[in-house]
Amino acid sequence: MDDKVFRAINQLSGRYSVLDMLMILISKKFRYVFMFVLIFMWFRSDSKKVTLNAVVSAVFTLFIHTLMKCFYFKPRPFIKRRVGILIPSKMDSSFLSKHTLLTFAISTSIFLHKRILGSVMWGLSMLTGFSRIWVGHHYPSDIVRSAFIGSLTSIAVDKAVCLLKRMNLKIK
Repeated sequence: MDDKVFRAINQLSGRYSVLDMLMILISKKFRYVFMFVLIFMWFRSDSKKVTLNAVVSAVFTLFIHTLMKCFYFKPRPFIKRRVGILIPSKMDSSFLSKHTLLTFAISTSIFLHKRILGSVMWGLSMLTGFSRIWVGHHYPSDIVRSAFIGSLTSIAVDKAVCLLKRMNLKIK
């Protein structure tokens, strides 16, 4: 199933140069949009907590990514078979997608406190994941699992911060 969905998406790459350029742009540069949004939110007085939660979530997802790379290796699609690859990639594990992990960690952190902006960011995160399949770097299951883990990490960080805040109030 994973191969079929991957092939259905990836076989479209290389056919439409405008879409290929758009997917390459999304895959390589959308992380800067997320950084810009976080910087913008940091300078707003009502969004510092959200920004801090998003950064902590991103750091935890990077830690999870590094840990998973130590214990599990899944070959990227272009290693196992001949596929359309639009941009060069490392030969490391396909599982988990770092781009998708980080974008979902940030967008979920934002969504938990700012629904409209978070929804837009979630849409951009989904586009990022889709673009990683389009350019031939990840399987759909890698993207779905990365989205789940990135989102779950953000929810856990948010709950932990709320719990620590409540505990701190009870102590005083």
